[in-house]
Amino acid sequence: MSRLFLAPMEGLADYVLRDVLTRTGGFDGCVSEFIRVTGSVLPARVYEREAPEVRHASRTAAGTPMVIQLLGSDPEWMARNAAHAARLSPYGVDLNFGCPAKVVNQHGGGAMLLADPRQLNRIVSAVRAAVPAEVPVTAKMRLGVSDTALALECAVALAEGGAASLVVHARTRDHGYRPPAHWEWIARIDAAVDVPVIANGEVWTVADWERCRAVSGCADVMLGRGAVSDPFLALRIRGQMDPLPSAEDWRVVLHDIAGYLKKIQALGVARHEHGRVKKWLSYLQRTWPQAAELHAAIRRVQDSHEILRVIEQALESTGPRSSRETLLADQPDLADAIAG
Repeated sequence: MSRLFLAPMEGLADYVLRDVLTRTGGFDGCVSEFIRVTGSVLPARVYEREAPEVRHASRTAAGTPMVIQLLGSDPEWMARNAAHAARLSPYGVDLNFGCPAKVVNQHGGGAMLLADPRQLNRIVSAVRAAVPAEVPVTAKMRLGVSDTALALECAVALAEGGAASLVVHARTRDHGYRPPAHWEWIARIDAAVDVPVIANGEVWTVADWERCRAVSGCADVMLGRGAVSDPFLALRIRGQMDPLPSAEDWRVVLHDIAGYLKKIQALGVARHEHGRVKKWLSYLQRTWPQAAELHAAIRRVQDSHEILRVIEQALESTGPRSSRETLLADQPDLADAIAG
């Protein structure tokens, strides 16, 4: 069976949502939201705030290994920070060369580095030299900035610099998240490098996963927004759940949304909790029509406690707790451990 990884999703998959999704099951690993590197060595408290799994052997509560992702453009400072991060995250250090966000790209980071394969090589080489040999250094890339002209050269530069594996998001920066994903380019990159390649982009269903593997030729796949829109996607891919969503699944998701909001409120990690829940519901609409109804009910509500009341009412209206909901509720919870 191929491996499945939960993607780093800036502004979406914070550690509370990583906890929820990995507790649901099916993932072999996950990656933190990127930690931005500029002109200093970040203190441990930054990693503990952004990726508190480092305080728990770099695993989520479900035991899923987590890799810390760094984003930056200066080889020396990336290397210094990677050396520090490696002491906190034995499962690896990942380098972000795929973020399309304007605020990141304006400073020459993320996907903008794909315009300069030599700089990619310098960054990876510096990080690899600074990190202990037993700690993997990996990289995540897109197909380019505005076109795919340098895609193969970038991939080779990363692999030759010492990246142990590559995650390839099959779109350019300018493509953003617009479909389609060009999985055929992942196959070309896989043929050009001697390290494992993991396919990423536009995998929303089991059928998408099957096509992605067939077209890319890659056994391993990283799930991003597809896992947010259907938290059971990894289990469906593994054949441990029906490939089609059900009403019982929606009840479990409602339970998770309520729990997610309670954890955010308790931890005080966001000033605008209501926005995070609305954002998650906007993705869930793709899988469950009930999510659209719930999103409409809370769209204009700004108070997170009122939103929680609406969600709990929706949960009560779906009937008694399912067996799967009971099982998930009995699992350990990283967010609660951190709060304690």
